[in-house]
Amino acid sequence: MGFLTDTTHLHITVWVLGVILFLVAAFMQRESKGRKILHMVTRLLYVLIIITGLTLFIAHSSYDAMLYGLKFLFGLLTIGMMEMVLVRGKKQKPVTLFWALFVVFLLATMFLGFKLPIGFNFFA
Repeated sequence: MGFLTDTTHLHITVWVLGVILFLVAAFMQRESKGRKILHMVTRLLYVLIIITGLTLFIAHSSYDAMLYGLKFLFGLLTIGMMEMVLVRGKKQKPVTLFWALFVVFLLATMFLGFKLPIGFNFFA
């Protein structure tokens, strides 16, 4: 399982794909079959994001347990808001609050992820 915990490349690849597919699905027509298929694919990516994130959390949380825990929590909240936008959008209910929370949680998750010891240091 070293390929899951040695670097963050797999985790970052999966969440970037997840966010891109989420955005594509969110802006598709509500009743299109393609949206339903993309929604199912994004759900699969949510599971992969959680699995890769959990393995990184278990392997590296001893460096700074609080920050890793907060990042894990914000990551779960981000995934939750992605799902809420897609489900409530399909039901034609208001999604503005969930879009705002998605952006806030995504930025917080990315900030913490890049700040952590195994994250990328853009200023080095």
